[in-house]
Amino acid sequence: MKLLTNIEQGLAAWTATVAHAIELTADRLLQRRQVSVRHDGTDALTFHLEKSDGKPALPDTRLRLVGGAAERPLPAEWLRAVQGCTMEIHLAPAQVLLRQLDFPKQAEAFLDGMIGTQIDRLTPWSADQTFFGFSPPQSAANDRIALTLAATPRAIVGPLVQLADSVGAATVSIQAEDGSAAGTSIQLFRAGLRSAIAGGRDVAKMLKFALLGLAAATAVVTVATMVLGSVTDAQLQDLQSSIARQRAALRPSAAASAPDTLLAKRKQTTPATVIVLEGLSKILPDGTYVTDMQVEGDRLQISGLTQDAPALIRLIEQSPQFSRATFFAPTTRAANEPGERFHIEAHINTWFGEGT
Repeated sequence: MKLLTNIEQGLAAWTATVAHAIELTADRLLQRRQVSVRHDGTDALTFHLEKSDGKPALPDTRLRLVGGAAERPLPAEWLRAVQGCTMEIHLAPAQVLLRQLDFPKQAEAFLDGMIGTQIDRLTPWSADQTFFGFSPPQSAANDRIALTLAATPRAIVGPLVQLADSVGAATVSIQAEDGSAAGTSIQLFRAGLRSAIAGGRDVAKMLKFALLGLAAATAVVTVATMVLGSVTDAQLQDLQSSIARQRAALRPSAAASAPDTLLAKRKQTTPATVIVLEGLSKILPDGTYVTDMQVEGDRLQISGLTQDAPALIRLIEQSPQFSRATFFAPTTRAANEPGERFHIEAHINTWFGEGT
């Protein structure tokens, strides 16, 4: 739980910083109208709007606060002018406490914290009841710095901020005069009331929700990719297993006996005797009789009677089913036989095409 809290706090701080940077950039690019409001110390406010050339854009208008709220609405042209503007409210001198302070020069980097811890001693109000600011420090004697502290009660600032928000200002700042002849202002308070790019919506929250949505979408895509990858891998493994089983079924079993393996091999490589006999019947001429036939592996031996034994050699050689035909015994002719007795041997081809 602590880790989640730390992550949430870190994300909130980061989005707030980014939102502030975006707002500052938008303020510069959009060039908001600058509306100056002066408080006369009697709950009367004077609104002043200048053009970029320094001339009044609208006639000044006055508005009085009654019970912390405006007694009447601003004129219509002024309501349009203050929409999305940067409003600076200058307090009357009577509403601000000014004090001259000095510190060691080494404390310049820590002035805000040092003054904040001493505000109840430097002013009549406690820290939670006060808004304060100070002028830029100036070098003084004895390696010290001098500055002007300005402070005012929160009770004065609250109604002014509510008024700026009600008329549509984008940002509001509360200023106090430092009492010098130059009339330099000291900022006591500044707040963004609405976004320069998102209206009344909180840019920091929008960034936070966008990041959380992006993180959620990334997680969903990652999980979906992992699930689909797992399913695809399983399907691929099943397919590979099926292919392996099919290949194993087509090969002779490793457990088969040696005689069975030899018999299967011989069956695949030795031509069938019936096919050999059919091939001979197609090429031997009429009047030729085979009385003996032997097939051993790829060797064929035939014996019989014929009218022209040498012609048989030529016929057998012309057949694609046989090759290397020759006589393995002399050809003889007996007085009581109608032809020549032949003994022919040939090689049997392992592949048979269509007979010719």
